[in-house]
Amino acid sequence: MNWPWLYDDDVDLEQLVNDMNSSMESVYSTQADTALLLNNGHAHTSHHHHHHHPVHATCLGHSQANRRHTPPLPPSSPSRERLRHSQPMHIQAVRCLQEEQHLRPASLPAIPNPFPELCSPAGSPVLSPIQSSNNHIVKVWSEDGAGKVVEIPADMTARDVCQLLVYKSHCLDDNAWTLVEHHPILGLERCLEDHELVVQVQASMSSDSKFLFRKNYAKYEFFRNPLNFFPEQMVAWCQESDGSIPQSQLLQNFLNSSSCPEIQGYLYVKEPGRKSWKKLYMFLRRSGLYYSTKGTSKEPRHLQLLSDLEDSNIFTIFTGRKLHNAPADYQFCIKPSKVRSDCKELKMLCAEDEQSRTCWMTAFRLLKYGMVLYQSYNVPQQRKSNLSPFSAPVRSVSENSLVAMDFSGRTGRVIDNPVEAQSAALEEGQTWRKRSQRMNVLGSPSPLHPSSLSTVIHRTQVWFHGRIMREEAHKMIIQQGQVDGLFLLRDSQSNPKAFVLTLCHHQKIKHFQILPCEEDGQVFFSLDDGATKFTDLIHLVEFYQLNRGVLPCKLKHPCTAVAL
Repeated sequence: MNWPWLYDDDVDLEQLVNDMNSSMESVYSTQADTALLLNNGHAHTSHHHHHHHPVHATCLGHSQANRRHTPPLPPSSPSRERLRHSQPMHIQAVRCLQEEQHLRPASLPAIPNPFPELCSPAGSPVLSPIQSSNNHIVKVWSEDGAGKVVEIPADMTARDVCQLLVYKSHCLDDNAWTLVEHHPILGLERCLEDHELVVQVQASMSSDSKFLFRKNYAKYEFFRNPLNFFPEQMVAWCQESDGSIPQSQLLQNFLNSSSCPEIQGYLYVKEPGRKSWKKLYMFLRRSGLYYSTKGTSKEPRHLQLLSDLEDSNIFTIFTGRKLHNAPADYQFCIKPSKVRSDCKELKMLCAEDEQSRTCWMTAFRLLKYGMVLYQSYNVPQQRKSNLSPFSAPVRSVSENSLVAMDFSGRTGRVIDNPVEAQSAALEEGQTWRKRSQRMNVLGSPSPLHPSSLSTVIHRTQVWFHGRIMREEAHKMIIQQGQVDGLFLLRDSQSNPKAFVLTLCHHQKIKHFQILPCEEDGQVFFSLDDGATKFTDLIHLVEFYQLNRGVLPCKLKHPCTAVAL
């Protein structure tokens, strides 16, 4: 039979719907799904609402429609007119694009993008958590110029950041690592205290400033050896004690907020806006740094406040004395926290020697922070004491007290007699010599050969710094604390076959030449003109870590330049 309206519409929509209902009954199992399907088809009809009911009555009763075939409706039927207008409509390309753009934000997935590197920076979902979260980006540099970016929360302290960098860089954690606030244009730097919040410090820094990751063995050395840091002539007390307070109570008075210790002495002060320096008698108290307008008088009417402690930090100056025309090399500076790059607000100071500069700077820290510093110092000590003997971590040589030992008996004993220790040192040196000779007999290459391991193995050690100048070695020792036993080895500038040991003792830097000497066709290294010989520099360093020998002190702390 030919239906006249089939040629107009090309298809019987009701028949199509019934066939779909019978074949997809398991899928469209609810009336709501079927109603939604038809409603979408009638979205653009112009009929009134009362025409919907016959269609719904016919189409929603799909269970009956599946059992019997319903003949097509005549052309005049209202339902047939409704079905005729539910044909696919042509949608313009412009309208389709507008709808796509409107729906695109709502159609983004709720889960993070697993491939953020494929996204453009503007649309990358990786950037949005950083902007909306509490985390901040901090970049830290090492001595060799390498940098590392870390994302940290706002309440992360300098100690925590150092622990994070130690973990990420696989460094040995000996509690000597610090973050350094470095201002290259001003020529200033200081070590952050362990309790300081890194994000707050970063907010007060200028765009050219940066953080350095460096060791500082002297960070809490004044708690261990206070008499080395506070000369008796520089320490005074506001209460007239006539020297009755013993030096053993020095730190207690600094940490006790009720007592009022005072550091006094001469300092050179750079006059504002001029290159000239003026020598003044200074007093450092909890309330600030004062200078006397009349000699060494400390009467209140003669004291003028130079700088307070609360809103200031103390920095060392690394640009050298020529830049500021300083009278000595021992410069330091007090910088207000709110000042970023204004040189006029800086209080430039200069001491007469290294010990007095260290005393002023250490007292500034103690008077400003007090017990907070002592608590930070105690954190690693408590952590170390709480460790069980079975879970002790690997420690650096600098953490151990190395002494000469005698293991000839059943139990080892410490050699206290310096003469016996010296003979034991010589005997140990001979033992290492014989051991290396046996190795050569067994077929290892001769040290005279250019490719010999003994001539290059020291280059893998953290304390060896290659062809650096004496000035650079001085700078590294000063930066890392100037504590007794801080050392490094470097190539000699005057003798291409020799090496130099740079060692710090009593805040003075000394240099010892390590000369090669030949014996029985072998090359050895010696610090004492051949009295004690070593097959390579590693043996030499290990020996002098255990024995002082001809050195003023043992080698304790390697001066390290770590790569992040």
